[in-house]
Amino acid sequence: MNTHTIHPIVLGSKEFDKSMMTYQHGYGTPFTIPIYGWYLEGGEKKILVDTGELHPIQSTAREEALGGPIFTVEDGLAQFDLRPEDIDIVIHTHLHNDHCENDYKFSNAEFFIHELELARIADPHPLDFRYVEDFIFEIRDAGQITAVTADREIVPGIRVIHTPAHTPGGMSIAVDTTLGEAIITGFCCLLENFFPPIDITAMEMDVIPPGTHVNTYEAYDIMARIKEKADIILPLHEPKFAAMKTIQKNNS
Repeated sequence: MNTHTIHPIVLGSKEFDKSMMTYQHGYGTPFTIPIYGWYLEGGEKKILVDTGELHPIQSTAREEALGGPIFTVEDGLAQFDLRPEDIDIVIHTHLHNDHCENDYKFSNAEFFIHELELARIADPHPLDFRYVEDFIFEIRDAGQITAVTADREIVPGIRVIHTPAHTPGGMSIAVDTTLGEAIITGFCCLLENFFPPIDITAMEMDVIPPGTHVNTYEAYDIMARIKEKADIILPLHEPKFAAMKTIQKNNS
C-alpha cells in the first residue's frame, strides 16, 4: 500500500459567527477559522490539496486565535523546500475563492476539480458569491484542469469522493497513511461537526451539518458516511491542526 504523510499549512483565515460552520448552533459566538492547504508527501508526485488565500491576513491576533502561524503559499511550501511551481498535482475540495486564490502560481500542476464545481463557478447562483471565476482563468486557459466526473483514484494511495454537502461538486480526499485512512473533508466544517457536544447528541444527532450547505438532510447523511468510513477525519477549517506541521495521530 502506498502511504502518504499529511502536512496542514495555514494559508489564510476568517473571522465570523461560529454558526457559519455549525448549522443552527453557535449563534452569536465569534470564531476564527484557518484556511488550509494540505501537502501530501509520499509517492512520486508532489501533491497539494487547495491553494488558499492570495493575500492572507497575518496578524498576531489571528495567529493567537488559531494557535499557529499563517503563511503565504510561498512561505508555507518553503517549509518543505518547495515552490508552487514544484507541485505536480493540485486537488480542489471545491472552488470557493479562499480555496483557490493562488492557483495561477502552480504553473506546472495538473488540477483535479469536480465537473459540477467547474459548471457552478462559470454560472454561479446569486447566493454563491464565494465563486470567483477569475481565480481559475489562468489554469483553465493553460489546459491544466482535469475534470473529475466520478469517484476515482488520483495516484496510488489517494482517492477523491464526491461529497456535495457544502457545494455541488465538493470532493473529499481519502489518503492512505500509516495511521489508516485519513479523509480531508470536501466541505467546510470543524471537528465539532463530527463529534458534537452532549446537548446535540442528546437530540439524537450524530453530526452537525455545515452552516453553508446544498441540502441539509443530504449534508447530514454525507457527514455520517464520512465519519463511519474514516480512521482520521480532517475537517477543512478545524483550528486544532494549525499548530501541527504533520498529522501524527487520530484527531477525533
